[in-house]
Amino acid sequence: MTVKSLALLSAASILSLTVAAHAADPELTVLDWAGWEIDGMLQPYVDKNGDKPSYVFFADDDEAFQKMSSGFAADVVHPCAAAVPRYMDAGLIEPWDTSKIPEFANIPARMSAPFTDDQGVWFIPTDYAYTAIAYNAETVPVEDVASVQVFADPKYAGRIALPDNTDDIWSLAFMATGVPNWDNVTDEQFQAAADWLRMVHPNVRAYWADPSELAQLMASGEVQVAFSWNDPVAILKAENFPVGFNRAPKEGAATWYCGFVNVKGSAGSEDKAYDLINSLLSHSSAQPLLDAIGYSLSNDAAMAEIPAEALQAAYIDPVTTQLFVQSPPTTELRDRMIEEFEMIKSGF
Repeated sequence: MTVKSLALLSAASILSLTVAAHAADPELTVLDWAGWEIDGMLQPYVDKNGDKPSYVFFADDDEAFQKMSSGFAADVVHPCAAAVPRYMDAGLIEPWDTSKIPEFANIPARMSAPFTDDQGVWFIPTDYAYTAIAYNAETVPVEDVASVQVFADPKYAGRIALPDNTDDIWSLAFMATGVPNWDNVTDEQFQAAADWLRMVHPNVRAYWADPSELAQLMASGEVQVAFSWNDPVAILKAENFPVGFNRAPKEGAATWYCGFVNVKGSAGSEDKAYDLINSLLSHSSAQPLLDAIGYSLSNDAAMAEIPAEALQAAYIDPVTTQLFVQSPPTTELRDRMIEEFEMIKSGF
């Protein structure tokens, strides 16, 4: 993929955020992250139903929740764990029947237990990965990315990119200011993290919202260092771009997991919603997910079938560094983070 084709991909991805990418099976509408219509993961669904579901894409969890809160008609949505309580609190979703999901037993309890109560299981985890330091390995010395403070380094002013994403940007800010999680953040800790983001803001070339957008920025040379998901790294590696991905800076890296919620009262086929989940969690989905965007499937049994060297090459193998786990924050903290970040981006 050339820089030109990356640019076209980025433009297409941005356009897809507001329109259906593929109006396929009309009985199931999926509100999903851009880039998630992965053929290999959908093959069991297609084999059973004759076509893919209809997809509409979003750029981040805040956009997806806003769409659903405004009455958008989706049958299933793909939020990350930190955003799920908002759907529960708003009464937008209903529990899943895990007896209809055979591979649910292979999802680790650390992912599913936080969303299980006496009413049932509210969230089916499907994937996880990391947010860490991506860099141009030909122009950026390894020692420069040994700390997340590289984003505050004047040497890279105007040549860094940060995620336009509440969870990732605040994970970075808290790590940079010595806070290992957001479970009990004090006002002083929040202010220190906000001050760090304000200090870094003048260095930022772009706040990226789409993986292909970041891949384009790095491929063009505009951006040398970024706080990145696995996806842009996978895109760049596929084109033999010299990208590095440091998941072990001294402050640590962020990790997160995402999955699906079942929209209450939706007009689509409930049976096909389960067909989709079973397709995504099937053993045959693990390799296509890894190949397409460098993520791990939440199905531990399926991932055990992939060679360790393939996991290492995709930067999805276990790490020993400290991890900032993006567990669900309180609604009050999330709202505060969203509001403060918007002010920072606006220069206030």
